[in-house]
Amino acid sequence: MIPSVRTARAVVVDGPRAHRLVSGPVAEPGAGEVRVAVSAALVGPADRAVYEGRTVGCPTVYPVTPGREWSGTVEAVGEGVTERLLGRAVAGRTEPGGCLTCARCREGSSHLCARPPGRPGPGAFADVLVLPAELLHTLPDGGDRPAAALLGRAAVAAGAALAGAPVPGERVAVHGAGTLGLLTVQVLAASSPGELVVVDRRVRRLEQALGLGADRTVDPAESSVLHGRCDLVVETAGEPESAHGASLLARPGGRVVLAGRPGPGARGLDPARLASHALTVRAVPGAAPAAWTHAVRAFRLGRLRAEPLVSHAFPLADFGAAMALSGAGQPGAGAVLLRP
Repeated sequence: MIPSVRTARAVVVDGPRAHRLVSGPVAEPGAGEVRVAVSAALVGPADRAVYEGRTVGCPTVYPVTPGREWSGTVEAVGEGVTERLLGRAVAGRTEPGGCLTCARCREGSSHLCARPPGRPGPGAFADVLVLPAELLHTLPDGGDRPAAALLGRAAVAAGAALAGAPVPGERVAVHGAGTLGLLTVQVLAASSPGELVVVDRRVRRLEQALGLGADRTVDPAESSVLHGRCDLVVETAGEPESAHGASLLARPGGRVVLAGRPGPGARGLDPARLASHALTVRAVPGAAPAAWTHAVRAFRLGRLRAEPLVSHAFPLADFGAAMALSGAGQPGAGAVLLRP
């Protein structure tokens, strides 16, 4: 059994752009719960939205500890949880709300929970995290546990690929080469596409895409050469124009999967084009259990490389710097982790 941490720290956000690092006794897991010693947590768009006070759809109740996507090691289990989990490397994604039992929550869509407001709880920007054991995904021993914090994002990528149902030999495009986009490239590369194209304006990200399985890269300003020529298009950027741009790439009868999360005011898909081209459009904002299984297996077999996507790791005390870097859009910045 791993020695328990008796005093733990956590980042607490008291309001927009107001945070502090607190310390106190660790919580003991209750029935059906585990306590995880956090190895790393991904600083994602949802965490930045909480910090900046601009969450949409699920209002933030301050004070709160953010940190939705994480990896770590089980160090304590509550009543009814098998002790075989002790010492296991795990990863997970902690969504806000969700009752965990309705049909929508069981399929991985807690944002559509039938019984809101659901179960509140702290996130993983802390030394330890207490959560229901059913939210854990076990990892292979010896895996890169910090990089495994990206598996929550990889599960979304896997969900997008499963929704798009790629067929070997098809021309497939990924619109956006951020962390989610580069994970999606790796998942789709395993489906043996005839051509895998990545659309983005960032040169370094496009170079990474080529090293991770893409056959070709295109700047959005020059993407008209692909209009109407792609069997499957997966949009991952979540930018105001990216969903519209992704739909233009799809051939008549093609499929478009929206995995990014645009903010208010994003440009919509043209209904006339959707009808005239008979496009199939799916939105995949979350990760269902099947997608998690797909992502974890790919990680276990070495077919999903998360390490090259991490550019920076900050200690908890540098939470503000991590937030500033993750939202700055700097050319050399990739995935940003917060580590105890």
